[in-house]
Amino acid sequence: MSGKMMKILVLLSFFLILSITLVSLGIAYAGGITGLGLLGVPLFFTAGVVVILAQLIPAEILLASFVGTTFSFFGKAGPSIQVRSG
Repeated sequence: MSGKMMKILVLLSFFLILSITLVSLGIAYAGGITGLGLLGVPLFFTAGVVVILAQLIPAEILLASFVGTTFSFFGKAGPSIQVRSG
């Protein structure tokens, strides 16, 4: 991977984590959490979102390949059904 691509990916992941943190901070503050507890909420929420994405992305890849394999089999050759007459 080139250096420019790596910088873009690092910047995008930083903005993803920053946006998740700020949204969870706003939700916690609107919910009435103040003080030092306000700092812990974004950390746990950000870690939870990262873990969920780490599990969800491979699951989606497997599901997409399974569906693609199923439909490509029937689309190319068709189901092998023999009809007996008589």
